[in-house]
Amino acid sequence: MTAPSRPAASVLPGVRWGAIDRHGDLRGSFRELWRASSNLDLSPRWTGSPDAHFVQANLSTSALGVLRGLHYHRRQLDHWIVASGRALVALVDVRPAAAGSGPAVVETRELAAEGTVTIPRGVAHGFLALEALELIYLVTNEYDGSDELGFAWDDPAVGVPWPACPTPDGRPILSERDQANPTLAGLLERLRR
Repeated sequence: MTAPSRPAASVLPGVRWGAIDRHGDLRGSFRELWRASSNLDLSPRWTGSPDAHFVQANLSTSALGVLRGLHYHRRQLDHWIVASGRALVALVDVRPAAAGSGPAVVETRELAAEGTVTIPRGVAHGFLALEALELIYLVTNEYDGSDELGFAWDDPAVGVPWPACPTPDGRPILSERDQANPTLAGLLERLRR
């Protein structure tokens, strides 16, 4: 058995893109999603905690055209694994804007099955399901709602280059929470208070 594939470079500090290996034969397949020795950096710089480790695993399913995000955590690192389907993943490094040292930086990539991305705290994240999607994610904080922040997926000041939405009306399918998110400027103002 081999370990997961090596991470790919990102323009955003602390972000790691990668892929896992699928081992298959006539019976089916096996995928190792994560192992403790994978050298995934869970240091306080990326997680906000001196003793961070993965404490919760989740499976999210999304229909074609669902857009989730942009979500933002101050105390949590996420490690995403696409189990099936395909998504356009958008990451927005809010750290420069929050520190007053520059604008937020955007990076997007398409991820398909076996694709992974590690998202440190301070990097907002979201995705558009380009196909029916199953996304597994490991997180360093148990969900309690206190670190669930976000801003508008279509904030023109951020300018995420979302592709055309594959829905009949061309609009993404959003949760009530994501429909109500403020602009990034509004979120930063709230965080400074």
